[in-house]
Amino acid sequence: MAEVKIRHAVPADVPEIVSLIRALAEYEKAAPGALSLTEELLRDSLFGPHAAVEALIAECSGQMAGYALFFHNFSSWRGKRGLFLEDIFVRPELRGRGIGKALFAELLRIARERGCSRMEWLVLDWNQTAIDFYRSLGAEPLNEWTTFRLNLG
Repeated sequence: MAEVKIRHAVPADVPEIVSLIRALAEYEKAAPGALSLTEELLRDSLFGPHAAVEALIAECSGQMAGYALFFHNFSSWRGKRGLFLEDIFVRPELRGRGIGKALFAELLRIARERGCSRMEWLVLDWNQTAIDFYRSLGAEPLNEWTTFRLNLG
Protein backbone atom coordinates (compact mmCIF):
# COMPACT_ATOMS: atom_id res chain seq x y z
CA MET A 1 0.00 0.00 0.00
CA ALA A 2 1.29 3.48 -0.90
CA GLU A 3 2.24 5.85 1.87
CA VAL A 4 -0.24 8.60 2.72
CA LYS A 5 1.22 12.07 3.30
CA ILE A 6 -0.77 14.82 4.98
CA ARG A 7 0.28 18.43 4.53
CA HIS A 8 -1.16 21.93 4.71
CA ALA A 9 -2.54 23.29 1.46
CA VAL A 10 -0.58 25.83 -0.58
CA PRO A 11 -2.02 28.28 -3.14
CA ALA A 12 -1.12 26.00 -6.04
CA ASP A 13 -3.52 23.37 -4.62
CA VAL A 14 -6.60 25.56 -5.01
CA PRO A 15 -7.74 24.38 -8.49
CA GLU A 16 -7.59 20.72 -7.45
CA ILE A 17 -9.30 21.39 -4.11
CA VAL A 18 -12.14 23.12 -6.00
CA SER A 19 -12.36 20.06 -8.25
CA LEU A 20 -12.64 17.80 -5.19
CA ILE A 21 -15.27 20.09 -3.64
CA ARG A 22 -17.27 19.68 -6.85
CA ALA A 23 -16.90 15.91 -6.52
CA LEU A 24 -18.11 16.14 -2.91
CA ALA A 25 -21.13 18.19 -3.99
CA GLU A 26 -21.97 15.54 -6.58
CA TYR A 27 -21.54 12.75 -4.01
CA GLU A 28 -23.82 14.62 -1.59
CA LYS A 29 -26.43 15.00 -4.35
CA ALA A 30 -26.34 18.80 -4.24
CA ALA A 31 -28.87 20.55 -6.45
CA PRO A 32 -27.51 21.70 -9.81
CA GLY A 33 -26.21 25.24 -9.42
CA ALA A 34 -25.97 24.96 -5.62
CA LEU A 35 -22.19 25.27 -5.71
CA SER A 36 -21.08 28.86 -6.32
CA LEU A 37 -17.48 28.40 -5.16
CA THR A 38 -14.76 29.67 -7.49
CA GLU A 39 -11.00 29.27 -7.33
CA GLU A 40 -10.70 32.97 -6.50
CA LEU A 41 -13.14 32.70 -3.57
CA LEU A 42 -11.38 29.66 -2.15
CA ARG A 43 -7.91 31.15 -2.63
CA ASP A 44 -9.01 34.29 -0.75
CA SER A 45 -10.68 32.23 2.01
CA LEU A 46 -7.57 30.10 2.47
CA PHE A 47 -4.73 32.55 1.85
CA GLY A 48 -6.16 36.08 1.71
CA PRO A 49 -5.67 38.84 4.28
CA HIS A 50 -8.79 37.71 6.17
CA ALA A 51 -8.39 33.96 5.71
CA ALA A 52 -11.35 32.15 7.25
CA VAL A 53 -10.51 28.50 6.70
CA GLU A 54 -7.54 26.13 6.54
CA ALA A 55 -7.02 23.03 4.44
CA LEU A 56 -5.13 19.80 4.75
CA ILE A 57 -4.18 17.77 1.69
CA ALA A 58 -3.80 14.01 1.62
CA GLU A 59 -1.41 12.69 -1.00
CA CYS A 60 -1.10 9.08 -2.05
CA SER A 61 1.18 7.85 -4.83
CA GLY A 62 1.95 11.42 -5.83
CA GLN A 63 -1.65 12.51 -6.35
CA MET A 64 -4.07 14.55 -4.28
CA ALA A 65 -6.22 11.83 -2.74
CA GLY A 66 -8.37 13.97 -0.49
CA TYR A 67 -8.69 17.11 1.56
CA ALA A 68 -10.11 18.52 4.77
CA LEU A 69 -11.34 22.09 5.25
CA PHE A 70 -11.59 23.37 8.82
CA PHE A 71 -11.83 26.50 10.93
CA HIS A 72 -12.11 27.47 14.57
CA ASN A 73 -15.34 28.01 16.45
CA PHE A 74 -15.84 28.82 20.13
CA SER A 75 -17.61 27.17 23.06
CA SER A 76 -18.97 29.71 25.52
CA TRP A 77 -19.61 26.89 28.00
CA ARG A 78 -16.03 25.69 27.92
CA GLY A 79 -14.44 29.08 27.31
CA LYS A 80 -12.21 27.62 24.61
CA ARG A 81 -12.13 27.42 20.90
CA GLY A 82 -12.93 24.27 19.00
CA LEU A 83 -12.17 22.96 15.58
CA PHE A 84 -15.03 22.72 13.10
CA LEU A 85 -14.54 20.33 10.20
CA GLU A 86 -16.35 21.80 7.21
CA ASP A 87 -15.39 19.09 4.69
CA ILE A 88 -13.46 15.88 4.61
CA PHE A 89 -13.38 14.05 1.30
CA VAL A 90 -11.38 11.21 -0.20
CA ARG A 91 -11.60 10.30 -3.87
CA PRO A 92 -14.01 7.33 -4.11
CA GLU A 93 -11.50 5.13 -5.93
CA LEU A 94 -8.95 5.64 -3.12
CA ARG A 95 -11.20 4.96 -0.14
CA GLY A 96 -10.40 2.10 2.21
CA ARG A 97 -6.66 2.87 2.24
CA GLY A 98 -6.55 4.80 5.52
CA ILE A 99 -6.53 8.22 3.86
CA GLY A 100 -9.58 9.50 5.74
CA LYS A 101 -8.16 8.19 9.03
CA ALA A 102 -4.85 9.92 8.33
CA LEU A 103 -6.61 13.24 7.62
CA PHE A 104 -8.71 12.86 10.75
CA ALA A 105 -5.67 12.00 12.88
CA GLU A 106 -3.90 15.14 11.70
CA LEU A 107 -6.98 17.26 12.42
CA LEU A 108 -7.08 15.85 15.96
CA ARG A 109 -3.38 16.54 16.40
CA ILE A 110 -3.87 20.16 15.28
CA ALA A 111 -6.90 20.60 17.55
CA ARG A 112 -5.00 19.29 20.57
CA GLU A 113 -1.89 21.34 19.74
CA ARG A 114 -4.02 24.49 19.55
CA GLY A 115 -5.80 23.80 22.84
CA CYS A 116 -9.21 23.13 21.31
CA SER A 117 -11.77 21.65 23.66
CA ARG A 118 -13.62 19.70 20.97
CA MET A 119 -13.99 18.97 17.30
CA GLU A 120 -17.35 19.06 15.52
CA TRP A 121 -18.76 18.46 12.05
CA LEU A 122 -22.00 17.67 10.26
CA VAL A 123 -22.89 14.56 8.30
CA LEU A 124 -25.87 13.90 6.09
CA ASP A 125 -28.28 11.48 7.78
CA TRP A 126 -28.29 9.14 4.76
CA ASN A 127 -24.48 8.83 4.62
CA GLN A 128 -24.22 5.65 6.66
CA THR A 129 -20.67 4.96 5.44
CA ALA A 130 -19.48 8.26 6.93
CA ILE A 131 -21.54 7.77 10.09
CA ASP A 132 -19.98 4.33 10.60
CA PHE A 133 -16.50 5.79 9.97
CA TYR A 134 -17.00 8.55 12.55
CA ARG A 135 -18.41 6.12 15.11
CA SER A 136 -15.37 3.86 14.56
CA LEU A 137 -13.22 6.82 15.62
CA GLY A 138 -15.20 7.24 18.84
CA ALA A 139 -17.37 10.18 17.73
CA GLU A 140 -20.94 10.43 18.97
CA PRO A 141 -23.90 12.10 17.23
CA LEU A 142 -25.62 15.05 18.88
CA ASN A 143 -29.16 13.98 18.07
CA GLU A 144 -30.76 16.51 20.38
CA TRP A 145 -29.58 19.48 18.26
CA THR A 146 -31.27 20.81 15.13
CA THR A 147 -29.17 22.69 12.60
CA PHE A 148 -30.61 25.97 11.38
CA ARG A 149 -29.40 28.04 8.45
CA LEU A 150 -30.22 31.51 7.24
CA ASN A 151 -28.78 32.11 3.76
CA LEU A 152 -27.54 35.65 3.29
CA GLY A 153 -26.68 35.65 -0.37
